[in-house]
Amino acid sequence: MNDSGEGTAQAARPKRADARRNEAALLDAAAAVFVASGVEAPVRDIAAEAGVGVGTIYRHFPTRADLIVAVYRHQVDACAEAGPALLAAGATPHAALAEWINRFVDFLVTKHGLAAVLQSDNAGFDTLHTYFLDRLVPVCAELLDAAVEAGEVRSDLGALELLRGVGNLCIGAEDPRYDARRLVDVLIAGLRRPPAH
Repeated sequence: MNDSGEGTAQAARPKRADARRNEAALLDAAAAVFVASGVEAPVRDIAAEAGVGVGTIYRHFPTRADLIVAVYRHQVDACAEAGPALLAAGATPHAALAEWINRFVDFLVTKHGLAAVLQSDNAGFDTLHTYFLDRLVPVCAELLDAAVEAGEVRSDLGALELLRGVGNLCIGAEDPRYDARRLVDVLIAGLRRPPAH
C-alpha cells in the first residue's frame, strides 16, 4: 500500500447503497483478519476473507493506515448504532445497557491489535480517540440515563466513568488467566440500585 492521498477525493463523493454494503463487508473481513493475525496481516488474506481481489482493497484504501482507520471507525460506528436499537428492543433499560456494554467489551477485547498501531505517530490516527469518545459516550449516557430513570441503576456514575472503568477492566484481556468479561459483569451488576429500606 502506498501513502498517497488518492483515497481522500474518492471518500468525499457519496457512495451508492451497494457500494456502502460492499465496503462494510470488506471492513468486517479486515477486522476479522486483524483479530486473527494482527494489523500487519497480508492484504491478500483480507481480500480472501472478503471474497474480493487485492486491487479492490487498494482502490478503497490506498494505504494500510487508511484501512486501519476505516476498520476502527466502522467498529466504533457499529457499537454506537447498537445502543438505541438495544434500548428499543431490550426487556429493561438495565438489560439494554448490559448488552451494549458486552458489545463494547467485544470491541475493546478484539481491537487489541489496533491499539499499538493507533499509538504510533501516524497523523491519520490522531483524531480516532476523539471520534471514539464523541460516538460512544453519548450512547452510553442515553442507556445509563434510561436505566436511572427506570430506577434500575444508581445515579451517581457518569457515562465516561463507566466506559473508562470497563476499558480499564479489559486491559490484559489477552491473558488466559484473566477473565475481563467476568469482572465487567460484576461491575454491571454493581450498577444496580440498592433496594429501598
